[in-house]
Amino acid sequence: MQRRILIIDDHDDLATSLHEVFTHVGHFVHVVADRQEALAIENIADFDLVITDLDVERLSPETNFNGNARACLPTSLDASHFGQRIKAFKICAANFRRDEFDEEELKNMVATVLDFKIRHVDKKDVVRDLHENIEFELPSAISLMHIVLEYLMKRVEKLGVIKPDQSNLFVALDEAFVNAVKHGNKFDEKKLVRITTELSKQEARFTIEDEGEGFDVQNIPDPLDPENLFKASGRGVLFIYNIMDEVKYNDRGNRLTMVKKSENALRID
Repeated sequence: MQRRILIIDDHDDLATSLHEVFTHVGHFVHVVADRQEALAIENIADFDLVITDLDVERLSPETNFNGNARACLPTSLDASHFGQRIKAFKICAANFRRDEFDEEELKNMVATVLDFKIRHVDKKDVVRDLHENIEFELPSAISLMHIVLEYLMKRVEKLGVIKPDQSNLFVALDEAFVNAVKHGNKFDEKKLVRITTELSKQEARFTIEDEGEGFDVQNIPDPLDPENLFKASGRGVLFIYNIMDEVKYNDRGNRLTMVKKSENALRID
């Protein structure tokens, strides 16, 4: 099946290479160079995959979007950072046609994009001083979560926030991603998992949101209570609280924010 792919890349870090790869296998690829060109596209919802790689100033609160563009362009961040320059990277499959959903097809497409980014964009000497906002909007599929998890671990390692052999960050992220797919969206590929990662030398901030009904974290059985010894429920949440430096659920319980501070930042504090 031919897929429609939109690439928004202001420095051509990825556009040329991905255009060649995806058109070679028969997909339609449209490339634009900046956010304004993307905002002017009226049919963004017709693209199965939108890939954004922009070096831009943070959006001001007054910035206006049309609805479709807002869905697939990187989101604005909190007002305390307005005016800073950041790298905004996003893979959005919110409109990926699922009438004949092929998980393996989408997994290979996402893996291709992330492989090119790791090899050609995420250079260690560059990302060390970079403030980057990374977003994914993907259907609920465990294999997609694994691809994203592997990429984020490599990215955080290059930044120097954690040392992989001394951190359980992988465990915490894996629990959060699987919970969003399994318990939140109940493996319904028509529902999305949204993952946002904000990276700096000081910390890595992860937000995972599903489209499920949510839950009250206070109602999870205490995994440390002997009566709950053989119950699986609650152990993943306990792991997350023990591994991360900050953990917060929204009131609905379908959005989890976790912060892992860099070892250098913790020593300074």
